[in-house]
Amino acid sequence: MAPKPGVIPLRPLGAGEILDGALSVLRRHWRALLGVTVVVALVTQGLGVVIEGSLLDDDTRLQNLRDDPNPSVGEIMRAVSGAFASTGLTLLVVLIGTIAATAMVAVVASRAVLGRKVTAGEAWREARPRLPQMLGLTLLIPLIAVGILAVAALPGALIALAGAESGGAALASLGLLGGAVTAVWLVVQWSLAAPALMLEKQGIIQAMKRSAKLVRNAWWRVLGVQLLAAVLVYIASSIVQAPFLLIARGVTGDSVGSFLSGDSTPGWTFLCVAGIGAVLGSMLTLPISSGVTALLYMDQRIRREGLDIELLRAANKGE
Repeated sequence: MAPKPGVIPLRPLGAGEILDGALSVLRRHWRALLGVTVVVALVTQGLGVVIEGSLLDDDTRLQNLRDDPNPSVGEIMRAVSGAFASTGLTLLVVLIGTIAATAMVAVVASRAVLGRKVTAGEAWREARPRLPQMLGLTLLIPLIAVGILAVAALPGALIALAGAESGGAALASLGLLGGAVTAVWLVVQWSLAAPALMLEKQGIIQAMKRSAKLVRNAWWRVLGVQLLAAVLVYIASSIVQAPFLLIARGVTGDSVGSFLSGDSTPGWTFLCVAGIGAVLGSMLTLPISSGVTALLYMDQRIRREGLDIELLRAANKGE
């Protein structure tokens, strides 16, 4: 039997043990984690509702555009740009909130592995100096992925502009497919960079290199654990949000399906009620997904570097 001073046994872990460890971090340290995630969820989801609500006119333009058989170029540009602006701003807000949550959950998880308690204030004080680097890391990885897709599609786009539209479109599609495979491979390679940056005090590039070293020869396993966690988190979030969507539908008479099909656009009432469900869902899912990443990082270090021995020594000494 491996020693277990905290939420995980100090030995190489299975996927189920990593998920159970993330749940144990939330269960044992819920005060510290909820103190973080409540603020993050309220701010991100609140701003998301405001952004979506302020751009309701753009949703109406998109609906009108679908009903118009001969829209002008200006109408198309205004409708599409507004929709992209809404989605982009919402994703940016959620991204920044996730950065803060990931940083502090990594700190809490590192203490939980040793069986120690940590308050939200202590986690924030330890994580705060690293937040600018976390922001840079979290923005850099998607930018690289987008750049790879753009470069992969560029030859086909140039050929299409030169006049060979069919051939150019086919080449661009193949390029995008290859670029997508490359981008996914790199994103998984760098998926452990956030805890490396936080817990080892690494710089952005050094953390990415560190993650790639830990993931090497374990790419499929890391991807599998992350996908399994994402599916479970999505299911849990959907269960939490479902009652609020039903309430919003009963109050407004609309549904998510009607929005997706373009039959109607959401109103402020629907967005506010659904936003409450999103806040509660984020409070649950943020610490779990971030905890899985932190524990997966520790598991890879245990497998490659004998981190379990260091952790056991630190737990016994109370360092």
